[in-house]
Amino acid sequence: MKIYEDSYAPNPRRVRIFLAEKGIDDVELVPVAIMNGEHKTPEFRTRNASMRLPVLELDDGTHIAESRAICTYFEAIKPEPPLMGVGAVDRALVEMWDRRMELELFLTVANCFRHTMSFMAALEQQIPEWGEVNKTRGQKRLKALDKQLADREFIAGERYSIADITALVAVDFGKSAGIEAPEDHANLRRWYDAVSARPSAKV
Repeated sequence: MKIYEDSYAPNPRRVRIFLAEKGIDDVELVPVAIMNGEHKTPEFRTRNASMRLPVLELDDGTHIAESRAICTYFEAIKPEPPLMGVGAVDRALVEMWDRRMELELFLTVANCFRHTMSFMAALEQQIPEWGEVNKTRGQKRLKALDKQLADREFIAGERYSIADITALVAVDFGKSAGIEAPEDHANLRRWYDAVSARPSAKV
């Protein structure tokens, strides 16, 4: 198996953390430089017509794109430790929170980054005002997340899950775009210190 990825991009990092938590270390990581446009070459398009990273290539030639889909594959072939819930209710809650972290926080941060960072003009048709709107949204989302973490250890409850991975990567990604939690967000900082101290967070 191979994973085509860019080590500087946040979505591939989500997959690397997931693999590290699973103890899966036999997947080859193939570098694809986004800033050099390597994800837009005709060769890469045969792997993912959407020209996005990461992409998992199975030994039979099957290609699986989208970070969540790749993680779903590895959850199925190596269920332990469970990162997508246990039982119907828990699985649904983990997916609910993971989608919220992706759509409400990760995507917001990404929009801020893409539209406010000057070097991204090479890849994006930037709308700086939209970037600033998302910066404000991101800060509000962190405040809401701080409140949600008041009565739970992790994003989806008492067990570390893919929702924590998505949120951790989003928070770290947000720092590069100027979206950071104030010091008084004690619950968020307690959670962040715990998940960022895990060995998997260093990949």
